[in-house]
Amino acid sequence: MVVPPTEAKPADPLAPDASPAAPRAPRRLPAAVTALLLTVPLLAAAHHARPAPYGDRLTVHTRVQHPTPDLRIRGAAVEAYDRATGAARWHHTREGRRPLTVLPARGEAITLWDDGLVTDTDGTTVRWHRALPAAAGWLAAHGGRGVMRPLGRGILAVVTPDRIAAYRTSDGDLRWVLPARKGCAFRPERALRRSGALLVAQPCARAAWTTQLAAVDDLGRITPHRAPLGNDASGRRRKLLAPPR
Repeated sequence: MVVPPTEAKPADPLAPDASPAAPRAPRRLPAAVTALLLTVPLLAAAHHARPAPYGDRLTVHTRVQHPTPDLRIRGAAVEAYDRATGAARWHHTREGRRPLTVLPARGEAITLWDDGLVTDTDGTTVRWHRALPAAAGWLAAHGGRGVMRPLGRGILAVVTPDRIAAYRTSDGDLRWVLPARKGCAFRPERALRRSGALLVAQPCARAAWTTQLAAVDDLGRITPHRAPLGNDASGRRRKLLAPPR
């Protein structure tokens, strides 16, 4: 008996193709997208390698610190130590600069540097910077003695021969400026506190002795009937009880 050959069934056009698919060629990204993907990590690396503003280098040993640490200048660094244990808390340097003097303020450190920059450090970050105009040359010869003078109520006076500038210690905001009289110069090392006022010598070549002394406080130059400045960070104004005599 002869068996007739089986006829092949026609292929079903709707059936899935059982043959393996040919590999697709990878789709190329546009050149602009590729360049962007390569640039992002380079920008991130450049950001991390960028030097800190003003050359600050703050090394924090521990964030738990005494409210009023012991501040010292050692070489080119300002260092803070716990008064109770003597343990180092942090130290602050600026590249190529040296500190001249440092003052405590609310547990923070306000530092005057040899290039005329004033900084405020709270032990975790450098909170603000303020530059004294044209003071670097004079500071190099004079040093920092008597330049920074606390006025109370959160105000710091910085005395240079040309001017007295007052800053709010909470944020470094400039509150007022008193220029020296023409032909005169302030002498920061010859200043003293008296009954809430700072008296600063202002020698003049030819002037009455009464003009050779400037009296200031947190509101500025002491004069009769002056208006409060609202030196608080909140902007609240204080009322003067009586004009200075």
